[in-house]
Amino acid sequence: MILATGHPVRHFDRIDSTNLEARRLAQDGERGPLWLVADEQTLGRGRLGRNWVSEPGNLYATFLFAIAEGPQAAAQVSFVAALAVHDTVIALRPELSPRIKWPNGVLIGGAKFCGVLPELVGENPTRIAIGCGINIAHAPEGTPYPVTSLGADLAAATVLTELDASLTRRLAQWDEGRGFAGIRADWAARALGMGGHVTATSGVRQLTGTFK
Repeated sequence: MILATGHPVRHFDRIDSTNLEARRLAQDGERGPLWLVADEQTLGRGRLGRNWVSEPGNLYATFLFAIAEGPQAAAQVSFVAALAVHDTVIALRPELSPRIKWPNGVLIGGAKFCGVLPELVGENPTRIAIGCGINIAHAPEGTPYPVTSLGADLAAATVLTELDASLTRRLAQWDEGRGFAGIRADWAARALGMGGHVTATSGVRQLTGTFK
């Protein structure tokens, strides 16, 4: 795979998880910014510890970077990452009209094609890993929710290049929290189901109400 991004890239044919590798590197003092990209993962994860199927042909990547702000700022990165994925689809497949599902899921026609997992992986300085698993060549079967993919005619390297550019722009807009108002407004404008009925899971609790 030929990878062209504005940041260094470490490529793995097969790895347990690019987010786990980011955590290991952060523990060894790595600050980034850099991409960790794998052709295949054996322990891919989604939100709430859910398994993320990671077969060859899709994109499995983690962006590791450091910020000067404290760990509390890391929570906002979910919105930044969701916007970056949304921007990537608009750039490559504008006809698909993606929408964002709370907090950082991006859907196409109501179907999931991407898993985004931001994690705090180091402190002093604060280091954040944004994991992105994007279905390109295929989507997993037997899932409890609708899934789809971007299309096998797209190369994973092409998606990564666009994702890198989109994430770079959105992180600059966010500006370690100083630009979060703009991120919040852009996220809300692309959110799925705004004003509708929603049920959210918080730990073992379920919260039901109106999505505003």
